[in-house]
Amino acid sequence: MGVPARKTGGRTSNTDIQAGDVLDFWRVLLADKKSKRLLLYAEMKVPGEAWLELKLIDFHGQAFLSQIATFRPKGLWGRMYWYAMWPFHIVLFKGMAKQITTYKPNAK
Repeated sequence: MGVPARKTGGRTSNTDIQAGDVLDFWRVLLADKKSKRLLLYAEMKVPGEAWLELKLIDFHGQAFLSQIATFRPKGLWGRMYWYAMWPFHIVLFKGMAKQITTYKPNAK
């Protein structure tokens, strides 16, 4: 998909996520519990810039996960990368959404 860039920083807590934390090759830009929103910036080497936004939306008493991937390509190579990776991203993001929505923490 892309080549991970050099990581600086890391998680400041095992239970909370804060702006500036690093999750894999993503940098946390916003982690807002009140608005149930997480905004990540990709720190991998790709021909452009990428963001991933995860948000919980309440609708008629049910919670839905909104997952928005944004890619700003840089030049022709960026566009070619986006279209070549599109089918893989569909599978990846569908699997990620399923894991998030079915996650059950270990009870101790």
